[in-house]
Amino acid sequence: QVQLLESGGGLVQAGGSLRLSCTASGLTFSSYAMGWFRQAPGKEREFVVAISGSGSSTYYADSVKGRFTISRDNAKNAVYLQMNSLVPEDTAVYYCAAARMMSRLSWNYNYWGRGIQVTVSS
Repeated sequence: QVQLLESGGGLVQAGGSLRLSCTASGLTFSSYAMGWFRQAPGKEREFVVAISGSGSSTYYADSVKGRFTISRDNAKNAVYLQMNSLVPEDTAVYYCAAARMMSRLSWNYNYWGRGIQVTVSS
């Protein structure tokens, strides 16, 4: 079975940084594009960023451009999300997801992690 497991979440103050990790198993990792999505209380799930299977291409939501950085290490079956200059609006459950091709649309993702909480206090 395929499993995506997020880690690295927690509570940080506004202006701080946090690094999320997602480790995959049960799939040919390098064949999948990876994405991060988030969902805040009372809001719909939104796209954050995606990276191609090789890591050569990335696409960021406007809300996180210049602050967040996605990267991957195919040898470790892992994808990361470095979050800097965090603001309270970044508070959400963050989800790692895998797709056959890089996309900003939830519909294109085949597998999802269970999510991890990120809370940014003011």
